[in-house]
Amino acid sequence: MNDLEYDYVIIGSGFGGSVSALRLSEKGYKVLVIEKGKWFEAKDFPKTNWNLKKWFWKPNFGLHGIFKMTFLNHVTVLSGVGVGGGSLTYANTLPIPKEDFFKTGSWANLNSWQETLKPFYKTAHKMLGAEVNPKLFDADLLLKDIAKDLGKEKEFEPTKVAVFFGEPGKKVKDPYFNGKGPDRKGCIHCGACMTGCRYNSKNTLDKNYLYLAQQLGAKIIAEKEVFNVETIDDNNSSKGYKISYKSSIGRKNKASVTAKGVIFSGGVMGTIPLLLKLKETSLKKLSNFVGKDIRTNNESLLSVTSTKDDDKDYSKGIAIGSILHTDKNSHLEPVRYAKGSSFVKLITLPTVKGKYGIFRIIGVLGVIITKPFYVLKTLFTKKYAEKTTILLFMQTLDSTLQIKKGRFTEMKTIAKEGEKPNAFIPEAITLSKKVGKKIKGIPFSNFTDVLLGTTTTAHILGGSVMGADSKTGVIDKECNVFGYKNMMICDGSMISANPGVNPSLSITAISEYAMSKIPSKKE
Repeated sequence: MNDLEYDYVIIGSGFGGSVSALRLSEKGYKVLVIEKGKWFEAKDFPKTNWNLKKWFWKPNFGLHGIFKMTFLNHVTVLSGVGVGGGSLTYANTLPIPKEDFFKTGSWANLNSWQETLKPFYKTAHKMLGAEVNPKLFDADLLLKDIAKDLGKEKEFEPTKVAVFFGEPGKKVKDPYFNGKGPDRKGCIHCGACMTGCRYNSKNTLDKNYLYLAQQLGAKIIAEKEVFNVETIDDNNSSKGYKISYKSSIGRKNKASVTAKGVIFSGGVMGTIPLLLKLKETSLKKLSNFVGKDIRTNNESLLSVTSTKDDDKDYSKGIAIGSILHTDKNSHLEPVRYAKGSSFVKLITLPTVKGKYGIFRIIGVLGVIITKPFYVLKTLFTKKYAEKTTILLFMQTLDSTLQIKKGRFTEMKTIAKEGEKPNAFIPEAITLSKKVGKKIKGIPFSNFTDVLLGTTTTAHILGGSVMGADSKTGVIDKECNVFGYKNMMICDGSMISANPGVNPSLSITAISEYAMSKIPSKKE
């Protein structure tokens, strides 16, 4: 073991990877974090999402931002890239899922999860600086008005989010970690959380877990993508691993390191394609369950642009400042981009549901012909972000996909148990029309939803779920990979049921739980 360069190599720096980096460093282990995205400081984030070079991740086209879109045959996946992973571009919300999450899925009988994870959710909230949003703005008040119309005013509430509010714009010494963390500034409610916080208010992972891990000696290298993991000694994983990586930007220079243990934390879009590849090559003992039990949170994303001549500004606030629980299985959240961030209008079309693509296309043409004012106003308004509210509808109702290696693409999906993800959830469309009636607008959807009939999700989950053994899962109840020693998975791919809410807090809490099971390093 003394010949190995690291105790643990962590692949990815999102919620699971960041937790792992800090807790292992605290236990005395030598840690390396490998991240394919870039390091971002406040000045590096784009002012609007029109700056694709800084916002969008597509390195082959010279785009090195924090936001990635992956197009699969059943779903379009939105995810984050960079040191801090999804925390750089997510909408900050930190909800604890409802009871069903802890009692369903492949992990249901492995532990009393709701009780077991309770202290780790508390730790996660503390580490991420969770606060209840103190101020509602126009998009939130619009949702509150909808709640009143539905007779569900008691089901409306402000969100709990990873944001430092303090005094708007005022710089203060670290308010979270007794001076060990970075200075912060109070949120100015600009609405730019999802294009990257340029005001040092968002509690991204580089300001808590990763920041503290570095102080304890953890090393983080960016712009590097792992392409191979292999055992050092003829499939004897107790001897350690060789982790090979290459540049993710520019020249594909290759290098490798050795470590006693490996933790996969690249999110579903990073971990699953890598595991599928390794299962065919260097890690053949991986479970046949890799890529199965993929979930989408059963969600729908719709946008409505106001055509009313008023002073309402739906871009003000935090990315998601409120939530309405529409029934026991569903909720609705208003999402916003900041003033000037109107790129997304180019990738939306009027929402038209239907079984066959040709009829949906005809339907879009019908909307353009019958409602030209609404369509043109949406596409050509100079104040798109200020006039638009994006509606995120999520459900706890379950359905699963399987991700496999594609013949012509890196990945493809196969519909498995339950109904396949639906791009046109009736309740979501009904609610979007209610919003449209309030602000004189019509619902729009991602172009892939309309043209291909696939849904869009910002919360892809599963693919390396927990199970009792390798026949029912990829990892055990402590996130250890079946068939290998000192190998773990701590990211969204380990989520083994449908939370129906933003999963970031759950990934953090479960990773905290998994790390608590690792003993301190022996001298």
